[in-house]
Amino acid sequence: MNLYMKIGEAILKHEERVMRLPNIMGIGIGKCAEIIPNTLEGFLTDVEEIGVVTAQASYPYQEDLL
Repeated sequence: MNLYMKIGEAILKHEERVMRLPNIMGIGIGKCAEIIPNTLEGFLTDVEEIGVVTAQASYPYQEDLL
C-alpha cells in the first residue's frame, strides 16, 4: 500500500468529524502552505482572517453584468 492510499484512508475515516469543525471548508492531499514564523526579529506574529477573497472586475458597474 503506498502513502497516498494510506492518506486517503485516513481522510475517509475522519472526514465527517473534521468537516463539522467551524471554518473548515474541505480536506485534501497536497503540499502544506508555508507557515508564518512565531516571531520576526523578536516581534510576535499573528494571522487574522480577512473573509472571502474574490476577484474584482474593473468594470465600474459589475452588478449590471449579473
